[in-house]
Amino acid sequence: MTRQTQHGGRFRAALALVSTLGALAGAALTGAAPASGAVEKERQPAATRIAPGVEYRSFDIPASRGTARAHVLDVDLRDPRTRVGLLYPGKVAARSPVSALADGAGAVGGINGDFFNITETQHPGVEATGAPVGPMIANGRALKAAVPDGQRFGPAMPPGVTTRAVLGVGTDRRARLGDLALDGEVRTRGSRLPLGGLNQYALPVGSVGAFTSDWGAVSRVRATCGTDTSRGAPCSTDTHEVTVRHGRVVASADTPGTGPIAPGSTVLVGREAGAQELRKLSEGDRVGVRHRLVAADSRVPFRFALGGYPVLRGGAPLPGLDTTASAVRTAAGISDGGRRLVLLSLDGSPEFRTGLTIAEVARTLRELGASDGFSLDGGGSSTLVSATSTLVARAPGADAVTVRNNPSGGVERPVPNGIGVFSGK
Repeated sequence: MTRQTQHGGRFRAALALVSTLGALAGAALTGAAPASGAVEKERQPAATRIAPGVEYRSFDIPASRGTARAHVLDVDLRDPRTRVGLLYPGKVAARSPVSALADGAGAVGGINGDFFNITETQHPGVEATGAPVGPMIANGRALKAAVPDGQRFGPAMPPGVTTRAVLGVGTDRRARLGDLALDGEVRTRGSRLPLGGLNQYALPVGSVGAFTSDWGAVSRVRATCGTDTSRGAPCSTDTHEVTVRHGRVVASADTPGTGPIAPGSTVLVGREAGAQELRKLSEGDRVGVRHRLVAADSRVPFRFALGGYPVLRGGAPLPGLDTTASAVRTAAGISDGGRRLVLLSLDGSPEFRTGLTIAEVARTLRELGASDGFSLDGGGSSTLVSATSTLVARAPGADAVTVRNNPSGGVERPVPNGIGVFSGK
């Protein structure tokens, strides 16, 4: 028996348990009898081989609010022809549908990623950036750091979890959960300032943040709005920015600007105390900017990473997971010591739009064999017209991916990033 056959057998055996265990889980949450209509083992559709080491399947999950339909990509990272990486539009502050991101990158499958700055109703006249909440690493290169916890979009995180939480794959080809913190500074002739942000839609109060050509052309004003504990707090009235090119200040302004940033240039945006420090700089002054993302566990460097929040660790759901709010969800599970990645997205069509609670998502990932689980962006309610949850996969022999999970409202929502599955065949 080949390793691939053994792997597929374990996955199918785990799926055989999902309907029964899902029904029992729903009953435990509601106090009701187990839900009826569970898919019998022999009625479950066979997995479709998308590419070497990559299988797709869908199945139903009886849950506390009704039946949910799951769409799953099972990725065997032991296969040297298979890898996963970051999907994104080429800039941090930009969005595109998952199908377009996957086709543009040559991926055979993928799902949407992190929660993001989708609206700015509390700051009239301020442009929503579309930038994600958490850190981003693509091909080993740090693209952005995490916004303050109070500035995030998305449902409440479990106790003790921060916006620095990531799911990624290291240079050892193993998937894992972790935390990525920004380590950086701004060096001038008279001082060294800690760097408070990197290509973020929100900066800590009193800090200085760096914006590079990876940011895009979107206005940087949003970075100075809100506070560390309140996303809707007013924008700061004490701001300043300077543009550094090849190690020297070449421009400054009291209001954060807009437009693309040239390669080789860094725009430093300060608010409150940070703005006061930047005002001390004059054109021609030498300035050095250093930044990197540091993993809290100091393990193998991440080759790819994106934000969200953990729901399962070591086979156990995190304490405090929500058991009441059901929605169309997207999530990822890790098993086999990081050698297997399960990408899950729920169906948003009307008959399945009640979805799962976060607690049910964690339980489903565990039933699929995952020891660690991570929640990604998804639909906020059963009435949402256009939900974020999207899973795409390329049919064998096809030139492009297709959307497999019927997004709510039948329309893909543009997103800032996602997880792509790639095959070297």
